[in-house]
Amino acid sequence: MRRSRRIVLAAGLLALAGGAGVLAQKQPRVIKVSARRFSFTPHEITVRKGEPVLFELTSEDIFMGMNIPDFGVRSDIVPGKTMQLALTPDKAGTFTFLCDVFCGDGHEGMSGTLVVT
Repeated sequence: MRRSRRIVLAAGLLALAGGAGVLAQKQPRVIKVSARRFSFTPHEITVRKGEPVLFELTSEDIFMGMNIPDFGVRSDIVPGKTMQLALTPDKAGTFTFLCDVFCGDGHEGMSGTLVVT
């Protein structure tokens, strides 16, 4: 009987420990980014290496894109919708993000800076 209780107690503790691992996972930091001809707001974004980030992207006028080539991630930005782009940066430095959908004259200069500390 005592052995059964120990086994049940041990199983319960293992189940709680497993649940704690799920709760301990980092929730992404949400960063809202607005795009309009020919700029992103904010223009500079600072995050920490290893920090999960979820960009919520909106367009104020036309169809655009957001591309962070150094991390191999991109998303369309559709007017009237909130698009999501997940990133967990694995290296520190200063990186460019840019619009990769032609949005008119001035498109070439539509970029921002991602700083990973």
